[in-house]
Amino acid sequence: MPPTLLIVDDNKELLALLTGLFEEAGYTVAAASKGKPALDLAKDSKAKLAIVDLLLPDMMGYQLADALRTALGDIPFVFITGVFKGTKHSTEALQRHKAAGFFEKPFDAKKLLESVKKLVPPDAPSPLTSAMQSAANDFEVELDIDVEEDAPQEEMELTGKIRVTGGGNISAELRGEALHASGGSTGPVSGGRPHPPAAVAKPKGTRSQRTGQLGDNLPGLITAFYLAKETGELGVQRGKVKKVIYFEGGNPVFALSNLAADRFGQFLVRVGKIKPEQLQDAAVVASASKRRTGDVLVERGQLKDTERLYYVGQQVKAIIYSAFGWEDGSFVVSFREKARSEVIKLDVFPGNLILRGVKKLYKPERLARLIQPEDRLIPSPQPAYALNELELEKWEAQLLLKIDGVRTNAEVIALAGKPEHQVRAFLVAMLGLNVIEKRA
Repeated sequence: MPPTLLIVDDNKELLALLTGLFEEAGYTVAAASKGKPALDLAKDSKAKLAIVDLLLPDMMGYQLADALRTALGDIPFVFITGVFKGTKHSTEALQRHKAAGFFEKPFDAKKLLESVKKLVPPDAPSPLTSAMQSAANDFEVELDIDVEEDAPQEEMELTGKIRVTGGGNISAELRGEALHASGGSTGPVSGGRPHPPAAVAKPKGTRSQRTGQLGDNLPGLITAFYLAKETGELGVQRGKVKKVIYFEGGNPVFALSNLAADRFGQFLVRVGKIKPEQLQDAAVVASASKRRTGDVLVERGQLKDTERLYYVGQQVKAIIYSAFGWEDGSFVVSFREKARSEVIKLDVFPGNLILRGVKKLYKPERLARLIQPEDRLIPSPQPAYALNELELEKWEAQLLLKIDGVRTNAEVIALAGKPEHQVRAFLVAMLGLNVIEKRA
């Protein structure tokens, strides 16, 4: 029987990610988002170790630790926190409260796992885990098959700069004109692909906390990778359309899609870099000579070799951003090392990616559903991102000071002095970043 771990954190996406990570490592996990349910779970499951967030909705993590020790004896504890940081708090946790470990968010989930393994060794991965890993190999983003989406492709604006990193710790900022990617499709023309197919786990069969309905969960899923500094993949699917976002150390670094309009060549058409007939002609030559369409475009002088990296980076950003426009579909999280093999990677801060994705891709009716006029918002006691890490406009930073739990959303929106949908988008983004939250 695998040893049972108790994991307690009120961030549901982070809780699900850690649950999946420890289950794959050979543990049984009892997961809870509040202290009182966690105490009951621990008693029923006879947990051997507890990983506890210090700030829970109904009690402090230290209080839960004391209650668990009374109920279960001297079980080891590892504390995690996004608020109580620094030497003072780590010393208090380790010495006064006899914690076996103390991790500040964002933390390296692999180091957390190794710390737990030393305290409570795991069993071998269960047959269920092995079966799920096998199922992960059944699903691929098949780049050799062009998929047309029934829903129209979202239009989007892309800032005229990207940051990339490469081998040997090379980092560069590439600048160009701001791009407008039209929502039209040029038809099923192969536009070349910068990388080979990548597998993601298919959300079918036996489900776990690593799979689910996408809904409005994308910001939280990206944040969970960031808080755990996790390397892996986030796959999303809607109908036949599949996209996968690669993470390394908690940061999104690459993305692939099987949607025809997302292909590199068709992306160049969407942003107006080349004409549809130029792509069609180049694709025919590329197919006949078994080369990439991008190589043919460069050879013909229709795309400079120095421009290719810039547009590939923008293509990847567009694939990631487009997923913010999905309100239905499914997601799956898997822990793989494929991102490390990418030679060139995006260098984008997850918080700003979420901020821009929500503001640009969430439709007005969706924003209205998520921000009700009569509701009240309050600052989050443990935000996932610091405000100085986020690229906020002046009016946005000023508006945050007026969110106090007393004013209704309607009053806050009126105070902003900006178009209503613009303010709603900002507030929804701040909710997604866990900078603010709805007052209970």
